[in-house]
Amino acid sequence: MSWGTELWDQFDSLDKHTQWGIDFLERYAKFVKERIEIEQNYAKQLRNLVKKYCPKRSSKDEEPRFTSCIAFFNILNELNDYAGQREVVAEEMAHRVYGELMRYAHDLKTERKMHLQEGRKAQQYLDMCWKQMDNAKQQLNLRTHMADENKNEYAAQLQNFNGEQHKHFYVVIPQIYKQLQEMDERRTIKLSECYRGFADSERKVIPIISKCLEGMILAAKSVDERRDSQMVVDSFKSGFEPPGDFPFEDYSQHIYRTISDGTISASKQEIGKVDAKTTVGKAKGKLWLFGKKPKGPALEDFSHLPPEQRRKKLQQRIDELNRELQKESDQKEALNKMKDVYEKNPQMGDPGSLQPKLAETMNNIDRLRMEIHKNEAWLSEVEGKTGGRGDRRHSSDINHLVTQGRESPEGSYTDDANQEVRGPPQQHGHHSEFDDEFEDDDPLPAIGHCKAIYPFDGHNEGTLAMKEGEVLYIIEEDKGDGWTRARRQNGEEGYVPTSYIDVTLEKNSKGS
Repeated sequence: MSWGTELWDQFDSLDKHTQWGIDFLERYAKFVKERIEIEQNYAKQLRNLVKKYCPKRSSKDEEPRFTSCIAFFNILNELNDYAGQREVVAEEMAHRVYGELMRYAHDLKTERKMHLQEGRKAQQYLDMCWKQMDNAKQQLNLRTHMADENKNEYAAQLQNFNGEQHKHFYVVIPQIYKQLQEMDERRTIKLSECYRGFADSERKVIPIISKCLEGMILAAKSVDERRDSQMVVDSFKSGFEPPGDFPFEDYSQHIYRTISDGTISASKQEIGKVDAKTTVGKAKGKLWLFGKKPKGPALEDFSHLPPEQRRKKLQQRIDELNRELQKESDQKEALNKMKDVYEKNPQMGDPGSLQPKLAETMNNIDRLRMEIHKNEAWLSEVEGKTGGRGDRRHSSDINHLVTQGRESPEGSYTDDANQEVRGPPQQHGHHSEFDDEFEDDDPLPAIGHCKAIYPFDGHNEGTLAMKEGEVLYIIEEDKGDGWTRARRQNGEEGYVPTSYIDVTLEKNSKGS
């Protein structure tokens, strides 16, 4: 099979066919280009999607902790890697297929143009030989009297034409068509290679894409609902115990408990004269203080927070201070080394120039150590409270600790760091609901009395201020949180620190 021998008279058809081949090559190149643009846009949209749903982490507190969140963020990371592989596919196609096709099409056009020009030149040369032979034949007919000479010339031209015609159809044209055939076969081979490259561009990244999909599946499997639930408990646990049962009170008698003689100057009759409406009105808002958190700015020792949350905040601050202390210690060590170098080699620097920075570092270290010590004291106070919250101490034990350990009344020092002043008890709930429920009830009966050993300001909501030596009624014992509920003779109620008072309970008061 040869175009030169079988298609010797189809020059125009071969011209059209080779042009069609180049057009088809360029059409496929356009297809690859559009596929590349699709891959690039797909990768870009995937990255925008990942960016849209990725969290903006401005601080360590906002880092994801729940396994369901971590799994979703892992899926986003895998999807981002998957988008990168789509970009790799696009780049590989652009380099191996599209760019190669565009260069090859340009070379193919140049080569085809050269071969077709050679074919046209050969055809023109054959036409010129034909004209010369025809002219000679005409001369033979016109000059019959010169038959011999014209005959010889005709014979020579005929022989020359036959030779050129044979050369044209058996040498020149076969050679040109053979080159066109080779060119077209190379085009077909190039298309085959590009078809393979088109598939290989994506097939080579399939293992990585599979790993991305496996990573997404692993992220889905890593979701731990029990762990997330425990995190919710750890995040919001207050550390307080639920409120105890309210005792049954016989309001039909309207009788207060008997107070020991000589302890309180007021008589039973005076107590009975207290207006119940006034008592309830003044106690309202302080009787149910659990539903409200102390208002105002956050305190340095986080005492406005529940015990468990306060412990976490203090521990977090201690860790941060320790990290800062380590940095300052490292800087101090570096400055001392530099100072030694300057002292041994004065030409390198003045040792005295480092003294201000060294003094500043030492001051920072002292300050951080004091801060750490202070926060550790607060932390030990909180841990002591949560550790002994279930213990119910008797009033005589509390009085013993108060008389022997308290050095500064309104301060925070005792022999036991766990006996420092604690915030009033809190209980989760709605303040308004408690107020409405007990708004019309009679005040709680007194179960004993107490005498203030130290003064107490009672700034927090729900607490009761008292002066040193003041005598109050006890209406609710200390439930182990360090606070006792008391009432003045005018009916005002609130909580006072158990360690600030000397308590005397009636013998038959418990269980009433």
